[in-house]
Amino acid sequence: MTLDRRTLAVLAVSALATPAIASRAAAQGGGARVQAAVARFAALPSASCLVVAEHPTTPWQAAHQPAARLFVGSAIKTFILAQVLREVEAGRLSEDQQMTIDDTVRSLSSPVFLNLTGTTPARSVLEAMIAHSDNTATDVALAAAGVDRVRALIAEAGLKATQIPNSTRRLFSWLAGAPEGVDLGWAGMQRLVSGPPGGTTRPALNDHQTMASTSEDMVRWYRQALRGPFFKKPGTLLEFKRIQAMADAIVHVVPPDTIAYAKGGSIEWAGFHCFSLPGQMIVGKVPVTFCFTINWSGPDDGVGAIFKSYVGAVADVLKEAAQAVG
Repeated sequence: MTLDRRTLAVLAVSALATPAIASRAAAQGGGARVQAAVARFAALPSASCLVVAEHPTTPWQAAHQPAARLFVGSAIKTFILAQVLREVEAGRLSEDQQMTIDDTVRSLSSPVFLNLTGTTPARSVLEAMIAHSDNTATDVALAAAGVDRVRALIAEAGLKATQIPNSTRRLFSWLAGAPEGVDLGWAGMQRLVSGPPGGTTRPALNDHQTMASTSEDMVRWYRQALRGPFFKKPGTLLEFKRIQAMADAIVHVVPPDTIAYAKGGSIEWAGFHCFSLPGQMIVGKVPVTFCFTINWSGPDDGVGAIFKSYVGAVADVLKEAAQAVG
């Protein structure tokens, strides 16, 4: 699937902001620098981004195609984490309970649990899902939370363009040509390691089994979730933040020594590629919530160069955003 390149970047005042913010930011030069950084990010293939700074007197936002529905990959794991923690609050789960890891749940791209069989605490499953984006951990956590409950949480948050799969294995099975609802199992996943079967692949961005969202939805989620309205206990919000702060992408793009919460995503599938990173950083006491996503089709040997450009562009926007509110 090839998505159209979009290269128009804009800097907009949020609906909550007063007109003073635009002139103040321009006078300080911060607004112009953020706008220029967003324009550089927008030059990447099929780019979408949204940055919202909730300054107490002069909030602002910078955006480029924020309503574009794109594949966001493992960025959707934030919803699974939140719902598992809600299940813990409800007494249906415990972070200390042992969860089974074996071939019945094993999935591709599982750097923690790929070669392990046995049981481990739910807490370790959640940490593996966020810190290492382990897909086996994801499927275990999603099954424990219940995919319908996770989707209900997404609806409760008002995220109309966000879609999650029934599991990562169901996603890979569907993309490889299996009928809707069919899980090819671990043996089928292993056959996909050498590459998707010819002539039967489906696009990663679809209306059946996918990981899709918009920058608007993801920013809306983090702005809400990190305030705690989806949790009943303060300790649950602290646990949500603790695990979200473990995401390995944070250190590569957020300014040094800045508190941040995020979960990135990516895919390489039949020539289709994605990088996505939604989350929030705290600059002083100002929350700056963001999402940066690109989708494109092209040869696998070009992914490294685009990834380097993506990381550099995201880091550039976040640096300028931090300076604009600092």
